[in-house]
Amino acid sequence: MSDKDNKGSMTVAEAGRKGGETVRNERGREFYETIGRKGGATVKAERGRSFYEEIGRKGGETVKAERGAKFYEEIGKKGGDRVKATRGPNFYEEIGRKGGQKVKKLIEEGKRAARAAMAAQEGTAGAPTQEGAAPSTPPSSGEPAGPGQNE
Repeated sequence: MSDKDNKGSMTVAEAGRKGGETVRNERGREFYETIGRKGGATVKAERGRSFYEEIGRKGGETVKAERGAKFYEEIGKKGGDRVKATRGPNFYEEIGRKGGQKVKKLIEEGKRAARAAMAAQEGTAGAPTQEGAAPSTPPSSGEPAGPGQNE
């Protein structure tokens, strides 16, 4: 049989697969990585990050419905074991320490901000009503108050 006789026997899926293999062989895997990144950046610019969050959530729900929650436990364990084998057991200690330090820093910043807000709130409660009004009592040392000095 010649190629002309075989013209309509290839399905669309087979033709696509064959074309994809040809491009991969000619241009390499990196080509697909590059165009995939470009396409993803374009979609992100047009639809926003929330689009990816939404389709990711929907996909996760579908997989959970089809395979069950246990599937995620299994792939999580496999991934964790792979990371441990690749980076070593100390990797988890290191990232745990870094994460703990980050949390500690955020808590300290939150406490400082809360104290500053409380101080600002207390400071406005006893402030004079006229803008730029002088304090009612003079400095106790007999010298004029300088910058940063209070009564």
